[in-house]
Amino acid sequence: MDDLVVPVDPTDAADPADPAPEAPAWEGGRPRTQGLLDALRVAVVMLDTSGRVLLWSPLAEDVLGWAGEHIVGRRVAGLFGSPETAPDGVPQVEGITEPGQGHRILAQLMKSGRWDGIMSLRHRDGHTVQVETRASLMVDGDGRPFVLASMVETSRLRTLEHDLAALDSLFDSSPLGVAIFDSHLRYVRVNEALARMHGMPAADHIGRTVSDVLDPDTAERLAALQRDVLATGRPVVDMEARGQHGRGHRSLSYHRLVDRAGRVLGVSATVIDVTERVEAAAKVERTRRRLALLSDLGARVADVLDVRRVAEDLAEALVPTFSDYSGVILRGEVAEGGELPTLPYSETTPLWQFGVGAMRWSPAVRRMLRAGQPVGFVRDSVFARVLATGEPRVVSSERELRETTFPGDPKVQAAMELGITSLLVVPLRARGVVLGLLVVSRARGREPFDRDDLALAMEVAARGGTALDNARLYVREREGALMLQRSLLPQTVPEPPGVDIAFRYVPGSTGAEVGGDWFDVIPLAGGRIAFVVGDVMGHGLGAAATMGRLRTAVRTLAGLDMPPDELLRRVNELGDDLAQSQEEGWMATAVYVVYDPSTRRCAIAQAGHLPPVLVERHGEPDRCEARLIDLPPGVPLGVGGVAFETTELDVPDDAILVLYTDGLVESRARDIGVGLDRLRETMCRPVGSLEQACDELLDSMEPEREPDDVALLMARLGGLPDGSTASWTFPAEPSAVRLARGKVHDTLLRWGLAPLTDVTVLLVSELVTNSLRYAHGPIGVRMVRGTSLLVEVSDPLPDPPRERVATEEDEGGRGLQLVARASRRWGTRHGPLGKTVWFELPLP
Repeated sequence: MDDLVVPVDPTDAADPADPAPEAPAWEGGRPRTQGLLDALRVAVVMLDTSGRVLLWSPLAEDVLGWAGEHIVGRRVAGLFGSPETAPDGVPQVEGITEPGQGHRILAQLMKSGRWDGIMSLRHRDGHTVQVETRASLMVDGDGRPFVLASMVETSRLRTLEHDLAALDSLFDSSPLGVAIFDSHLRYVRVNEALARMHGMPAADHIGRTVSDVLDPDTAERLAALQRDVLATGRPVVDMEARGQHGRGHRSLSYHRLVDRAGRVLGVSATVIDVTERVEAAAKVERTRRRLALLSDLGARVADVLDVRRVAEDLAEALVPTFSDYSGVILRGEVAEGGELPTLPYSETTPLWQFGVGAMRWSPAVRRMLRAGQPVGFVRDSVFARVLATGEPRVVSSERELRETTFPGDPKVQAAMELGITSLLVVPLRARGVVLGLLVVSRARGREPFDRDDLALAMEVAARGGTALDNARLYVREREGALMLQRSLLPQTVPEPPGVDIAFRYVPGSTGAEVGGDWFDVIPLAGGRIAFVVGDVMGHGLGAAATMGRLRTAVRTLAGLDMPPDELLRRVNELGDDLAQSQEEGWMATAVYVVYDPSTRRCAIAQAGHLPPVLVERHGEPDRCEARLIDLPPGVPLGVGGVAFETTELDVPDDAILVLYTDGLVESRARDIGVGLDRLRETMCRPVGSLEQACDELLDSMEPEREPDDVALLMARLGGLPDGSTASWTFPAEPSAVRLARGKVHDTLLRWGLAPLTDVTVLLVSELVTNSLRYAHGPIGVRMVRGTSLLVEVSDPLPDPPRERVATEEDEGGRGLQLVARASRRWGTRHGPLGKTVWFELPLP
C-alpha cells in the first residue's frame, strides 16, 4: 500500500479546468435532482488488508478517472505510484519495493481501527487530486477484516465549509432578525437580533410557532402569510407591518426553502425593525402635507382681494386636511375695509364670522357655523383672551372645551354633540395688530392637536392675516379710487334742445382695481354739444388721477371751441403734465364728437379708441341699421408721431350715437368683433328710452368678459325746433350795421323776446362794426333760441379780436368790454373761412 500515497508537490497543481465528466444520476427511470452528497461527490473504496481493491464506486471513477473493471481485484501500488503499463493499457499493480506512507496508514488502521487525513492521489490523466479521506477497519460476516474508505475532493469540501461558515456568521452577526421554520412552520433556528425583537431568548423559540411566541393579532396575520408562502412558493419581500402589540414597525420578507432535490424544507424569514424609517417617512409625509397645505392656501388667497373671500378660502383650505371644522372670525373694522383696529378688544367690539368649513354639513353644523353672522364672546372666555393678548390657545380635552366660555354655552354644547375633542384658537395678525381669530377643531377619531399642529396653525394664520390685510388695504384703496373717479365724472349732463342723453358707468369687478374709464358731455357755443369717452391705461388711484387731469384738459380746451383733431393734438402735447410721473409716462384712448343740432352735423376725431356706433331706424321699428362709424386709424394719446384727423358726417333725425369703452365688448373667450356685433344687435332691439337701452346693453355683456370698467354714453341726435334759428349775410358796407340791427330786432319780437331787444341789438351793432372795420368780406349774423339766446357774428378775418382797456379820451375800443359785461358768456372760435365771435344771453 506504500505506492498508494504520492508525496505532495507544490508545483504539481490540479487542473480544475479539466474535470472528469459527471454522469447524470437516475432514479426510477428519470434523472434525479442532485442533492448535497451529489455536490460533494463522496467516493467509496473497499480494500483488503493487503491493499487489494475489493470495491470501486462510480464516484471514485469520477474523482480519479480509473474505471472499476481496471482496478477491482488488483493491488493499488502500481496505480498510485509510477505505474508500468501492460500491452493492454492496464497498469501493473505489482512491485512494492519499500514501505512508505501507505504502510504507516495501514498499520494505524490495524492498530486503531480508523484513519483520517488528506491524501494526494494521481489522476489517470496525470494531475494530482487532493482528497480528504475517512478509512475504517471493518470485519465481514466470516470474520475477515477489510478496509472501507470514503474520499471527498478537498476543493469541493472547502467550498461547502466556507459557505456554511459564511452563512453561520451572517446568521449570528446580522442586525436583521432571521428565522428558519420547518415544513410545520415551527422555529428551527433564530438569531439573537430576532430574539431581542421578540423579547425572549432564542432557545425558547425552537419548536414553537409564531402563535406560541407573538400576540394573537400579529400571530394570526403572520401565520396566514407563512402558510401561503409555504404552499405557493411566492415570496413576500419588504412587507411593512406593525410590531408585537402594535409597538413599532417591521419589514417582513418570507421565502420558501427547497433543497437541491426539490423537497420543500420550510420557510425563511427576515425581519427588519423599520420603526425609525417609518416614523421618519411619516414625519416627511406630514411635513409634505403641511407644505402642500401652505402652498394650497397661498394659491387660494394669492390673488384674492376681497376680505370675505379670503376668509372663506382660509377656512375651506383647512378642511379636511388639517381639521374637521374651521371658522374665521374678523373684527368689524377689517371686514369693512377700514383702518386697522386701534382700540383693544372688549365685549362691545363687533365681530363677524365670515369663513366657515366643515367635513360634513348637517343642521347642527349649519347652526354652529353660519357665515356672515355676528359673534360675541364673554370677557373671560378663551376666545376673548386670545383676541386681547394675541397668544394662541390649545384645547385638548372635553373638560377644557367646556371651560372655553361661560357654563351652559349652547355653542359649546353643540360642539360636544358633534364629537369635538380638540380645539385651536389662533390670532390672525397683521402689522402687530390682531384682526380676528382662526378657530379649528377635530372630532373623535383623529389625534388631538399637538405642538407641531399649533406651529402649522400659526403659520397658516400669519399668511391668512397678511392676505386679509392686503384685501383690507385693497378695499380701502378701491373705495378711495372709486370715490375719486366718481367725483371726477359728471354727476349730471346738460340737456341741449334736440338732444337726449343717457349714460352709465360700471366699475370693474371686485377682483380688479378701479380703472381710468371716463366720459363727459360739454356744452359748446352756438347750441352745439361735445361728447367724449376715454380710457386711461392702467388701474388704481394713479389711473383715476390721470383720468381726472385728462378730463379737465379736454373740458378746458373744448371751451376754446376748436375742431376735434386740434383738441386731441393739444391734449397729446400735454403728455408730461398729464402723466403721473415722467418715468412712467401715460397712455389713453379717446373719441371726441361735436354735434350741431342746427345743422344735424357731427365732427368726430379718435385717438386709438373703438369706433362709435350710429343707430338709424329709417322710420320703422323693424328697419334698423347699427353701423360702426368709419374713422381714420389713430394712435392713443401719449404715443405721438401721428396726426389726428376730423371726420364730418350728416346725421339723420333721431339717430342714436353710442360711445363706449372696451370693457363693454371685450371677452377672454371671444374676439372683440363678437362683442361689437352683439352691441349692434342689442341696439336694434325695440326700446322705450335711452335709459332702457343702456340697461339692456349692460345686461347683454359676456359673463366671461374682462373685469374692466365700462363707460357708456348714448345720445339721440335731433334738430332744433322749427323757427329756432335765424341767420343773415351782409356785405362789408356801412349799411351792414343798420341792416343787422333791424333783422335782429324783428326776429326777437317774433320770438317773444322783446325784453332782450335793446341789449342784443347793442351788442350786435358793436360786433358788426368791428367786423366792418377790420375785415374785407361778407359779415354773417346768426341767432339760435334754445335754453339761452345765442348770437354769432362771423367774418373772413382769422385773427380774433382783442379786448383792450380804453381811456376816457378814447372814442372807441369799448365794444368787447361791453359784450363781456352785458352777456352771460362770450367767446371766439376759428372756422375754415375765418372766425366767429359769439355771446349768450339768458332767456327772460
